[in-house]
Amino acid sequence: METAATRACLGFLAGAIAALLFHQGLAEVFDIAGIGKMVAFRVAPTWPFGVPAIVSLSFWGALYGAVLALAAPFLRRRLWQAGLGLGIVAALTTLFVVLPLKGLPIAHGGALWPIARTFILTASWGLGAGLLLPLLHPRRLLRPVRQAVRA
Repeated sequence: METAATRACLGFLAGAIAALLFHQGLAEVFDIAGIGKMVAFRVAPTWPFGVPAIVSLSFWGALYGAVLALAAPFLRRRLWQAGLGLGIVAALTTLFVVLPLKGLPIAHGGALWPIARTFILTASWGLGAGLLLPLLHPRRLLRPVRQAVRA
C-alpha cells in the first residue's frame, strides 16, 4: 500500500527533476534563441538565504511537486493537466508574492513578455512534473517484474 509520505517523496523528486529539465531547459532555449534575458542554471546567491538560485528553484519546484503528488489521488484530471494547472498557480504566486518579497515590481510592472515568460516557464515545469511523476511510481515499474516472476 502506498503511503502519503511515499507519494510526497516521489512528487518532491519529480518536481525537482522537472525544475532542472523542463523549467531550466526551456530557459536555456529562450536564452539561445535570444527571446529572453534568462540565464539558466544560475549559481548566484538568491534572497533570503543566499543559496544558489538553481538550488532555490529546484527546492521550490520539489515542494510544488510534493503538493501535486499528494493531491493526485483526489484529482479528476490527468496528471499532466493537473501539473499545468499547478504551474499556473506557481506563476501567479511568483508574480504577486515572490517578486514583491524580493523588492521587485508586482507582475514585472505589467511588462507583457516577462509575465508571459513566467507563465510559460512554470507551465513547462508543471507539465514536466505531471509527466515524470507516473514514471517514478514504484508500482508501475515493479508490476511487470512481479508478473514475470509468477509465470
